[in-house]
Parts: sequence; C-alpha cells; structure tokens
Amino acid sequence: MSLGANGLPYPIPIHPNLVHLTLGLFIIGIAFDIVGVLFPFEKPIFKYLAISATRSNFFDVGWYNMLASAIATFFTVTAGFYEIMLADPPTEIESAWGLDAMETMLWHGVGGVILLAAIAGMTVWRGFQRYLWRSDTSQQVQWSYLLVGLVIMFLMYLHGTLGAQLAAEFGVHNTAGNLLRMGQNPNTLLK
Repeated sequence: MSLGANGLPYPIPIHPNLVHLTLGLFIIGIAFDIVGVLFPFEKPIFKYLAISATRSNFFDVGWYNMLASAIATFFTVTAGFYEIMLADPPTEIESAWGLDAMETMLWHGVGGVILLAAIAGMTVWRGFQRYLWRSDTSQQVQWSYLLVGLVIMFLMYLHGTLGAQLAAEFGVHNTAGNLLRMGQNPNTLLK
C-alpha cells in the first residue's frame, strides 16, 4: 500500500472532517432543543423580528440533528480507528498534557468509543422523549437531557484537544505540516 505525506493511502485524512460533522450536528441538536425549551421567553423576539417560528420546529431540528450526529459518529470513530492504525508518531515527544504519542492515541481512541456510546445513548433518550414520554407536551425535552448534552459537549472539547495534540504536536496525519517538513508545497495537493 502506497502511503502519502500524511501516512495514509489517500491525500486528505477523513477522520478530522467527520469529527467536525459530528460536532456540528450534536451542538446544533442541543442548541435547537435549548431554544425550543426557552421558546416562551423568546417568542416576542421572534415576533418583533418577523420570524415565523413554532416551538415544535425547534424540537424537530434538535431531533434530526441528534439522529444524524449518532449516524455520523459511527463513521467518525471507524475512520479514526483506521487512521490511527496507520499512525507512526515520534516516540521522544510529550504533549502539553505530559502524555507521549501512544498514550495520547490510546486515550483518544477510548474517548471516541465513549463519546460514540454517549451520543447513541443521547439519541435513544431523545427518541423516547419525542415519541413516548413527552409526545403530548409542548416541551419535548427534559432539562436533565439538556444538562447531559452540555456535559458531553465539554467532554468533546477535552477529547478534541487530544486529537489536536496528535496532529499539531506529534504530526499524526498532518498533511500540510508533513509536506512542509519535506520541503514541498501543500497547495500542489489540491491541484
């Protein structure tokens, strides 16, 4: 198998792109559910701005984004494990957190599986609220659900920091950085 400048058989790593899709979908899902819960307080603002919005629309966006996040996260973790198996990081460097590359990859991999389980759990919880427990109320989500969602966002931040350390400090699958180290122009990759 021929590996490129990033140590992968393809020019641009897939995992970081899927990570941002997962993050965006999850954060938007929780954010729209928060707006849906706070809708009675915001309704005059929407009316003043001539924005026609209903509470159920916010909950619809929250649900479908959470569902899409769970699906995307499966592919994100799968791509991450594939790409981490091809990683060849330096062994003599420590991250800002005092971890070597292998420890960082281990924690990042375990954290990815934990976040996959958490997002899948949140999606199931959200589905039960939408279709069974709160289907007859105007507030479709519980406050505890939103609080857990915010905690998961913080865990995503910590987990993402480990991933950023792998790329920035250890050079794992950092295409542009590795091309620059080899004296090549990263812009030629896009042509």
